[in-house]
Amino acid sequence: MDAPAFVGTVRPVDLETFNAATRREADAVLLSCCASRRFAASVTAGRPYPSLAAAEAAASAAFESLTWDDVLEALEHHPRIGARADGGSAAEQSGVADSDRAALAAANAEYEARFGHVFLICASGLTGGQMLAELRARLADNPHTERIVATRELQKITVLRLRKALTP
Repeated sequence: MDAPAFVGTVRPVDLETFNAATRREADAVLLSCCASRRFAASVTAGRPYPSLAAAEAAASAAFESLTWDDVLEALEHHPRIGARADGGSAAEQSGVADSDRAALAAANAEYEARFGHVFLICASGLTGGQMLAELRARLADNPHTERIVATRELQKITVLRLRKALTP
């Protein structure tokens, strides 16, 4: 499957502009929040939204229809926690100190070997130490539980990013 066509960072727009945008333009905004094409198509199809809260609710509801392959598609576009990131990911991971990076890299490698995908956590407001502790704790999860947790974290990240994307 080809990667979604999007730029990692899209200029924020207001809700009225998003509602009036072409499907392709709306998809680009949504794919910058979550790189799952099924997610973008679902939320785009629900327009127009009467409020930002309604758009956020639609984004959350879209996660009910995502398959694990859809989640993996989105995870492929997430940088590793602790890796040098740019754009929105850099701001989200601002709590990672240089002293945390080596430990996070080692734990990420262990996590990826165990589960087959990047470790995902809604990093906003967390320190590198807190992220590392959560990563290590989640290494004890079974694969089914970890899929549920990773999907929930992706949903939290997506809603935060959508709020920023629709707030110029």
